[in-house]
Amino acid sequence: QDAFVAFHVDKVLVSKHLKSLQIGELAPDQPSIEPTKNKMLVKDFRELRATVEKMGLLKPNQLFFFLHLAHILLLDTAAWLILFYFGTSLMPFIVSLVVLTVSQVQASWLQHDLGHLSVFRKTKWNHLLHKFVMCHLIGASAKWWTLLHSRHHAKPNCFQKDPDIDMHPFLFTLGKKFSVELGIKKKKYMPYNHQHKYFFITLPPLLFPTYFHCHTFYIAYTKRYWVDLAWMLTFYIRFFFTYGSLLEIKSLLAYYFIFRMLQSSWFVWVSQMNHIPMDIYYDNNLDWVSTQLQATCNVEQSLFNDWFTGHLNFQIEHHLFPTMPRHNYWKVAPLVKSLCAKHGIEYQCKPLLTAFADIVHSLKNSGELWLDAYLHK
Repeated sequence: QDAFVAFHVDKVLVSKHLKSLQIGELAPDQPSIEPTKNKMLVKDFRELRATVEKMGLLKPNQLFFFLHLAHILLLDTAAWLILFYFGTSLMPFIVSLVVLTVSQVQASWLQHDLGHLSVFRKTKWNHLLHKFVMCHLIGASAKWWTLLHSRHHAKPNCFQKDPDIDMHPFLFTLGKKFSVELGIKKKKYMPYNHQHKYFFITLPPLLFPTYFHCHTFYIAYTKRYWVDLAWMLTFYIRFFFTYGSLLEIKSLLAYYFIFRMLQSSWFVWVSQMNHIPMDIYYDNNLDWVSTQLQATCNVEQSLFNDWFTGHLNFQIEHHLFPTMPRHNYWKVAPLVKSLCAKHGIEYQCKPLLTAFADIVHSLKNSGELWLDAYLHK
């Protein structure tokens, strides 16, 4: 299937584990594609996939990723050196916070590449460096991230299957259909008609310092990811030893919490601009291409946008080809546009600030739909 092809780099190795699951072959008179799937779209996408492989667009440029890692490490070191050389007064404190936040967010984009096996050709090297970046540089579990993110890619914006929208309905009501459904059922966990307002002070600044902090340790412990936990401890030992030698305990805790809030805000705005404004509903068992396209949109390309979003401004291409190195997204984008145009599928691409505003607009619209349905007798 297209999902299997999209996720796995070494298909021969993975296929060995599937042999025990084979129960037979389809009868010659049985259709190979379900009625809910677009047969011609699937055919054309598989031809596009073959073209992408022939063009070498799935092969990583390791110099690109080396330079990206180098600038992360330089910024990480600079954050501490600023406090060491210029003291811990307000201005060096703020500058150091900003520099460390940039380093942490850029490390988040790099661990995303490693988690998708798009940095090295050999899977084991991706896994090893993933643990270094995610566990040691960021302080979270690599396996925890892979567990959640793989589910997100398999069924983006599908309720009860995509963990990224598990905030519905407890914190926000998402999607037009879900909001009406929730209102008709007279369910109210939060004042959803105000969710576009409280979004600013909840999810962006608090996702990392609160939920992610607890959840990554909880999953790593309950699933016995002992190697990840050991790697994660090295982050906290390094951080509190190096910064603890310069800052008093209150300042140290404030420094840690503030940079996590800044990191969280940057991450949430970028990660949600491609998904929350799109269709959110139950799984309709569509084909791979349709599933990805209805749940994703792009942001215009520029050097700043590419760097600021970790190339997640090419969210459509990333979801169709999750193992593709991000520096090749712009090369495949025209081919994906042509595929969409041929099949009458909208290929959404918008300015960065418009994408941010659409998050708020979609939450506002969902909240109003919920309220109308809730008050309707």
